[in-house]
Amino acid sequence: MTRFVALIPARLGSSRLPRKPLADIGGVPMVVRVAQRAAESGAARVVVAADDHAIVDACAAHGVQAVLTAGAHPTGTDRLAEAVQLLGLPADEIVVNVQGDEPMIPPDVITRVAALLAASHECSVSTAAHPIHDATEFFSPHVVKVTVDQRGRALYFSRAPIPWAREAFLCERSALPAGLPALRHVGLYAYRVAFLRRFPEMQRAPIEEYESLEQLRAMWHGERIAVLSLEGALPAGVDTPADLAAVRRTLGVG
Repeated sequence: MTRFVALIPARLGSSRLPRKPLADIGGVPMVVRVAQRAAESGAARVVVAADDHAIVDACAAHGVQAVLTAGAHPTGTDRLAEAVQLLGLPADEIVVNVQGDEPMIPPDVITRVAALLAASHECSVSTAAHPIHDATEFFSPHVVKVTVDQRGRALYFSRAPIPWAREAFLCERSALPAGLPALRHVGLYAYRVAFLRRFPEMQRAPIEEYESLEQLRAMWHGERIAVLSLEGALPAGVDTPADLAAVRRTLGVG
């Protein structure tokens, strides 16, 4: 069993769903639901990295450890970098970043992403992706795509449709050609603590600026990213009141 720590970054501010981490799901705040899922993954420790005392207090009320981090971090990875410092985690520890708005995340996927990084000694980061079969999804700039090499290491992440089927797309773009290795990136990451400590000092990459994808900063600086290939999509996260209502229905709670 791979040893790892699950860290859950949580920001109180959200334009589409105010106070999102504290959204009630059957009498339990959403961030606590996520922590409970993460605990089922076999993580040695589960900690919420919060930007507000209200989140820390809500976690404490449900027996979940939380640390208070600065409110003005530019990315969730920067927040995790502060959290590993506050927790005093060793450089060789593996940390899995579990998003605080995914109360339905399968615990086994958390475990598998951590195990992949543990087995990928030349990589600083691991993440996940699943096949894309729908052309609308493939061409959407809101869907992040990733291409990988024969060992499953990331070659590039983009909002653009990659890989581009040159001949097929000259004639037809309403459907994807058979066999196109199109992968949708899933925002679940495992990091080595040594990398997280370096990350805030890394210069932002030009490709990161244009794509608005922070993982490109790591690649621009020569870090390797291992990609776990999933069979299908994960349950949707919560971004809007409609998403929250859907999760409540799925779980059968008010």
